[in-house]
Amino acid sequence: MKILVINCGSSSLKYQFFAMEREQLLARGIVEKIGEEVAVVTHTAGAHEVRYEAAIAGHQQAFAHVSKMLLDPETGVIAEPEEIQAIGHRVVHGGETFVQSTLVDDAVIATLEDYCALAPLHNPPNLVGIRAAAKAFPGLPNVAVFDTAFHQTMPPHSYVYALPYEFYEQGRIRRYGFHGTSHRFVATRAAEILGVPLAHFFAITCHLGNGCSMAAVANGRCVDTTMGLTPLEGLVMGTRSGDIDPAIIFHLARHHGMSIDDIDTLLNKKSGLLGISGLSNDCRTLEAAEDNERAQLALAVFCYRIRKYIGAYMAALGRAHAVVFTGGIGENSSRVRRQILEGLGTLGIELDPAANETRGREADISTAASATRILVVPTNEELTIARDTLRVAQDHHGAAARTPPTQ
Repeated sequence: MKILVINCGSSSLKYQFFAMEREQLLARGIVEKIGEEVAVVTHTAGAHEVRYEAAIAGHQQAFAHVSKMLLDPETGVIAEPEEIQAIGHRVVHGGETFVQSTLVDDAVIATLEDYCALAPLHNPPNLVGIRAAAKAFPGLPNVAVFDTAFHQTMPPHSYVYALPYEFYEQGRIRRYGFHGTSHRFVATRAAEILGVPLAHFFAITCHLGNGCSMAAVANGRCVDTTMGLTPLEGLVMGTRSGDIDPAIIFHLARHHGMSIDDIDTLLNKKSGLLGISGLSNDCRTLEAAEDNERAQLALAVFCYRIRKYIGAYMAALGRAHAVVFTGGIGENSSRVRRQILEGLGTLGIELDPAANETRGREADISTAASATRILVVPTNEELTIARDTLRVAQDHHGAAARTPPTQ
């Protein structure tokens, strides 16, 4: 089965195309600046890359360009549209309703619309992508794969906030967590690497990129995570503040004359590494700025926050087979990994400095004596979405085959 994986933003459409028999990535690409005067299409298939500009008013037209690239005689990978057999969609927020990936129908779309209030920056464009895909490829199964689903195994004491309980009962205000597809992939892969059955695997997974989150995994299931109702809670990130004293919001409003929208922008887009350093949200830029005190302070705060959460999650889990690093920073920055893990030998987490000098590949970077293994596992959220789409689509086809025709 050939599966198209879609990650739809408000002005972009990323895609990857898989042949699932061997889980082979056939093509990938992105349509950027949708709705602007000039959009940009980039398509890669093997050694071939195509990049061009076009007027693309909406996501429906963007799908036409995706189809065009996949079918192109020179750089395409299929001969006819019918070779696309299912479409998998990354959906950020599935609330408490969706604990696993699901086939999209009208009821699913209606529920996702209800969750737009919980993820106003992400769910609306995700829904745009689902609707556009259904029109561009009518009759194909569309499968929603949720960032929040992996974290739905958290116990109530992990996800309930200490607010009046009616805010949870009536508004479902609670910790949900995000990056779940990534945490699930790397936890599963880490268990395979160490030869531990996933059902008995304990780990702390660290997804570190421009957005950052961690998860505590017990018996293969998430029992805690750092992001909350929104992706703002938890770790310091590229432009997000992570954990702060909530009263800072009142202080900014009362003493700095900031509106709610101003504070929202400040905490989500102007804080984190960018806010502390005043230089960049890119970890590579900050690492290179060795003489810039604020750049180095930003990295120190970033690493310290992660180290604290590792300690907290070790206490919550009681033990861990592994600490797993993934994401753009987690996979590629030996310095950040070293700075995070400094002083954790008393917890049985011992880094091998030589093994740590690795980038972008699977590696065990712990010493032989380390009681807890330290792993680098490149994430593959798109492959996870493709796998879930395959499973759900096959179940759908099987159910359809077993259902007798209506008389």
